Amino acid sequence: MKTAEAAAIRIENLALRFEGRSVLENLSLALPEGGRVTLTGPSGSGKSSVLRCVMGFAVPASGNVFVRGERVTGHSVWKLRTQLAYVAQEPVLAAGTLREEFERPFEYRANHGARGNLEKLPELLERFLLPQELLDQDVVRLSGGEKQRAAIVSALLLDRRIFLMDEPASALDTAARDAVLEFFRERTDLSVLVVSHAPQGFDLGGRAIALPERARAGGAG
Repeated sequence: MKTAEAAAIRIENLALRFEGRSVLENLSLALPEGGRVTLTGPSGSGKSSVLRCVMGFAVPASGNVFVRGERVTGHSVWKLRTQLAYVAQEPVLAAGTLREEFERPFEYRANHGARGNLEKLPELLERFLLPQELLDQDVVRLSGGEKQRAAIVSALLLDRRIFLMDEPASALDTAARDAVLEFFRERTDLSVLVVSHAPQGFDLGGRAIALPERARAGGAG
């Protein structure tokens, strides 16, 4: 059931605690459909953990997270994740070749209808400066920047429209960073919530929210 005014993502009075320590208090924000919001702040301010809460990987101490008006709960999270693309700072890819990584999600019934999107793969690889020959390479041999861009391509093949991006430029060279920036600046139909320690290096525009530094806690970057 939808319990808040619809937006791509809405966060209300979010508080995060790890090992009894307060990491974040009373964060509220709205990411409009097609909007961009960047969370900035020092290490330990809870930036990455906000993304994890949206994905349901972490449970807030208090407050609520909504995806398109539906609250993220243990019951709703599996359905809501089908609308979200999570691009981690260090994406974890399953064993096998990159081609298998792209094709694997379409083995699931929920994604059968989007299988035709694989025809867009050559175009997307070119757009993100990923050589076609990488498709037959084992993912363990990919660089960090190649994995980040592969995660974006995979989400686009699955028709994800809400992107959660954690330090998306951290492993990219200048050319790759510019290619990613250009793509998202053009795609105004995509909603993007970015975590960036140095936002000037990955500026998508939109609203920037600076999180204050609090007591350090492992995994709360």
